[in-house]
Order: sequence, then C-alpha cells, then structure tokens
Amino acid sequence: MSAKGTAGDDCSAGGLKDRHVLIMATDRFEESELFAPRDRLLAAGARVSLASLSLEPILGTVIDMPGRTIAPDLLIGDVRAAEYDALLLPGGVGNPDRLRMEPDAVALVRAFVAAGKPVAAICHGPWLLVEADVLRGRRATSWPSIRTDLRNAGAQVEDRPVVVDGNLITSRAPEDVTPFSDALIAALERA
Repeated sequence: MSAKGTAGDDCSAGGLKDRHVLIMATDRFEESELFAPRDRLLAAGARVSLASLSLEPILGTVIDMPGRTIAPDLLIGDVRAAEYDALLLPGGVGNPDRLRMEPDAVALVRAFVAAGKPVAAICHGPWLLVEADVLRGRRATSWPSIRTDLRNAGAQVEDRPVVVDGNLITSRAPEDVTPFSDALIAALERA
C-alpha cells in the first residue's frame, strides 16, 4: 500500500492551516513514526511535504519487517528551510543512518535549528541531530542504543517519552508517537 506525500486544501479545518511541515526520510523509516505524526498534522490542517533522496517511493518498516511505502514530494537538495515551519525526522535504524551521510540532509537540519524552527526527531531520528552538531548543551532523548551518541555530542540525555528543549523535540520510540505528535503540534501552534 502506498500513500501520497502532500495534503490538499481539504484539511484546512484544523488550527494549523497556515503551517507547512517538512518530513525528511528515506528507505527503512519506522512506519508509525512517519505516518502517525503526519496524519495528526494533516488532521490539524497543516500542509505536509516529504523530502527524500529520490522521488521513487520509499519503504517503511515495522520493526524490521517491510511496511508501507510513500512517494516523496521533492528532493532534499531542493528544500529551502525558509519555506517551512517545522521539520519532522522519523526514526527506523536505516533511515537516519543513511541520511546522516548526506551533506544536504545534515545542512537542512542545521538550517532549521539555526532558524529556531521546531525540529522533531523520534527514535533513531536524533542521529541526524548528532551529525548536525546541534545537541551541545541541549536536553534530548532517543532510542536507548543511541543515547551514548547523544551524550558524546554534548546532550543531557533524559529517559522520558518526549523531551522539549527550545525548538528541539525528541522522543524515544514508536510507543511515544502520541506525546511526540502532541509536542510538535503545540510547538507549531505557538510559532
């Protein structure tokens, strides 16, 4: 089953109708960490676009099993942070591991953080925050196996469902998608 990346104007009933959120992902994203926040954002009226390394559909996973696909709307190299209100970084092991090797992806994370826009990363997604070197002196959480990486990057690591430190929103696991999505929506409402 596949999904289209962008929402039309039919979702403008919610309070985020003037907000445009970018999701950055590639193959092996954790399915629930992309689709659940995306669905919540769309229901709240936000426009949501998906950027990836190519325009071919990308494959999600449910733990380690193949999941749904979704077609990206644009290439990461074509994204301008100024055109978006927030950045969402789903986890999955393979997705952020691949993206942290892409200079355009890392530069994009830095641009959103530098602009003070909400950057929400869940599970293994904070690996991109490590690679972008934006965690020094910040509070954050992640999947347990990468917490040492966060500490080594200068973060104060907390074991909570969601940690909000300024414009950074981090979360631990698929089980935390609801509070993670709530925190992102609240940040967009404040913006």
